Amino acid sequence: MESQTAPNPEHVLVIDDDVELCNLVSRFLVREGFQIDAVNGGAQGIEKALSGNYALVVLDVMMPEMSGFDVLRRIRAESPMPVLMLTARGDALDRVLGLEMGADDYLPKPFSPPELAARIRAILRRAKPTQPAPTDTQTTIAIGDIELDPGARVVRNGHQLVNLTSVEFDLLEALMRAAGQVVNREKLTRDILGREFSPFDRSIDTHVCNLRKKIGPLEDGSDRIKGVRGIGYLYALPVRRRLGN
Repeated sequence: MESQTAPNPEHVLVIDDDVELCNLVSRFLVREGFQIDAVNGGAQGIEKALSGNYALVVLDVMMPEMSGFDVLRRIRAESPMPVLMLTARGDALDRVLGLEMGADDYLPKPFSPPELAARIRAILRRAKPTQPAPTDTQTTIAIGDIELDPGARVVRNGHQLVNLTSVEFDLLEALMRAAGQVVNREKLTRDILGREFSPFDRSIDTHVCNLRKKIGPLEDGSDRIKGVRGIGYLYALPVRRRLGN
C-alpha cells in the first residue's frame, strides 16, 4: 500500500524515457540535496506521481509510449502537484500547450543541471504553505465573491473551492493584494516564476488565461483580471451599485 503521509519537500520524481539523461540529472540533484526517483515510462510515472510521495514532478514532453502531455493530463485530473516540463528548444507550441494544460513551468532542452535545480527550488518555494506573521490578523483576502487564504493556500468562489496550481495561486494572490492597480509583467515574472522577464516569454500570459477560466468572470461577464496592453495585469475591484437607480 502506498504511503499516505505528507510528501518529503525535497522528493522529486523525474519522468523521461532518456535513461542516460535521468541518471545524469539524478546524480546532480542528489548532490544538490534532493531525493530523486526516476522512471522511463509514462504509465509508471503517472502511478508514482499520484502516490502522494513526491513534492514535484519533472516531466519530459517527448516520450514514445505516452507523451508528456498525456501524463500531465492524467496528473492534473487528480492532483495540483507542481509539474516542471522539459521541452524541445525552440518549440514554443509545446511550451504554451504545457502551460495551458496546467504545468507550473518549463525548461527547454538541452539545459544545464544548475538551471534545473534553480527552477525546481523556485517552484517548491511557491508551493510551500506560508505562515502568517504573528501581527498579521488578515488570514483571508476577499474581493467580491473570491476569497483567498494565504496560509492554507485555498481559494473559494462563493462556496465553491477553486483548484489552482501553485503558480496560479501565487499569481492570484499577487494581483488581489494589488487590486485596482496594474502589476507589470516584469514584476510578475520575477516574483512568481523566479526568473527575469524576456519579451518572448509568454508564460505569465498563459497562466493568467488559465486563472481567468478557473475563477470565472464578474457578474457583468467581464474579466476579473484585466490586461493592460504592453504593461501587465490588473485585478478589477467590484463596482458599487448606486441605490435608487
